[in-house]
Amino acid sequence: MIRVYNTLSKTKEPFEPVSPGKVGMYLCGPTVYKPSHIGHMVGPVIFDAIKRYLVYSGYDVTFVINVTDVDDKLIAESANRGMPMEKLAAEMTADYMQNLRAMAVDSVDHFPKATDNIDEIIRLTATLVDKGFAYESKGDVYFDVTKSKDYGKLSGRSVEAMQCELSENIRLKRNSADFALWKSAKPGEPSWPSPWGNGRPGWHIECSAMSGRILGKTFDIHGGGLDLVFPHHENEIAQSESAHGCPMAKYWMHNGLMQASDEVGKVGGRNTRTATEGDLASQEAGKISKSKGSSAFSEMLEVFPGETIRFFLLSTHYRRPIDFSNSRIEEVGTGLETFYRFFQRYERVAGESFYDLAAAETREKGDFKPGKDALLADVAKHRQAFLDAMDDDFNTGGGTAALFDLVRRLNKFVDQEKLEASTDGKDAALASLKQGATTLRELGSALGLFLKPVEAPAEADDDLVGGLMDLLIEIRANARKNKDFATADRIRDALGELGITLEDRPGGTGWQR
Repeated sequence: MIRVYNTLSKTKEPFEPVSPGKVGMYLCGPTVYKPSHIGHMVGPVIFDAIKRYLVYSGYDVTFVINVTDVDDKLIAESANRGMPMEKLAAEMTADYMQNLRAMAVDSVDHFPKATDNIDEIIRLTATLVDKGFAYESKGDVYFDVTKSKDYGKLSGRSVEAMQCELSENIRLKRNSADFALWKSAKPGEPSWPSPWGNGRPGWHIECSAMSGRILGKTFDIHGGGLDLVFPHHENEIAQSESAHGCPMAKYWMHNGLMQASDEVGKVGGRNTRTATEGDLASQEAGKISKSKGSSAFSEMLEVFPGETIRFFLLSTHYRRPIDFSNSRIEEVGTGLETFYRFFQRYERVAGESFYDLAAAETREKGDFKPGKDALLADVAKHRQAFLDAMDDDFNTGGGTAALFDLVRRLNKFVDQEKLEASTDGKDAALASLKQGATTLRELGSALGLFLKPVEAPAEADDDLVGGLMDLLIEIRANARKNKDFATADRIRDALGELGITLEDRPGGTGWQR
């Protein structure tokens, strides 16, 4: 059984959807005023993997990520750049979508935009006013937090404590902690007609309106970064539950924030104390954000393949902070080579591409009986370790560790059976290897990994490099033949320092970057 940590209850709970077999999942998306950075990829990658695993586990999942395309930051940036807000939002949304595609985030069913849901936002705001939970003040509409009996239940903050916090437009409010549902228009700003005059929506009401319209008054999973617990998600709960009289979401899931590592200043945000799971203050200290100068994600994709970055984001538990640095991603890339080398090895041995293996799409179909086959018994054990990790609050860190254990076992089997030397008379061994490789593809696909071959960066001098490598391999082979092992080792070690690996196989020596 899948268990999920619920921020609302502060405990792990059995996952039991509102409607059996169906799951509605909403993730707070970006405010599209500047190019997205790596911090914006954390939530989409994590929850894309969660959806994939839920589908793999037999659920019918509807996944929604909103796009905030009207906001104070957008208005300010459009004025700064001298371009209409709509054009800026469209440009930045296109950048965001392109980055998601590069990260294999392709399971999202709906990307609603705030500006396409103005009528729904106005209807929800009017409902709150009519029910006495909100009030109009000089063209603005505010939610009265004192009217929500359990306001603060997600974050653990009391209304009394929040009353002391500073807030904009405090003179227009009944209470300092009240928040805007609708903002009256200022000269030159985009606006829409409403019962309270021309204006635009507040940030929090947008998500309540869009999630409710697509997923219903009560849905299963509401996700987002830990920094959204308060005020954004707290205010969503207050609005939605006051308007509808029922819980907004059954499970509130919050991922840890992307932290700048010890390489202070390179990606923004000084980390003044160790970031810990569930500790917002420590994670906020080093959080990567646009305001802290982190670079555009598209620039990172010029350096690292999307799959490497995705694996990096999934290599720890989603609730933990993610320590970011280029060197950490490089380490992950080195680890991924273990898989890529096995895929090449499998193709040499089996005569078919790993990527052409027909992997099971559900855990039920992927189950198999190992019988007395020692390899398949280990494959089944590693598969179960993967399932146990993912069933325990979607522990992708544990899941990826199980994948490493599995690929190491498959490599050991190839060595033991000497399959690269010859496969003659080894049909049973090949069949076992194929089942193991198929299981690896099945589990990788459940995380959105190893879906297609990774394209190597284009090199203008590939022919020259290939020719030089063939020459060096020939020189090394001759040196070994003449028992000049010092020269042979020197060639291997020097190439290794340049990031090139030599692989001595029964049929000859291969190489790869």
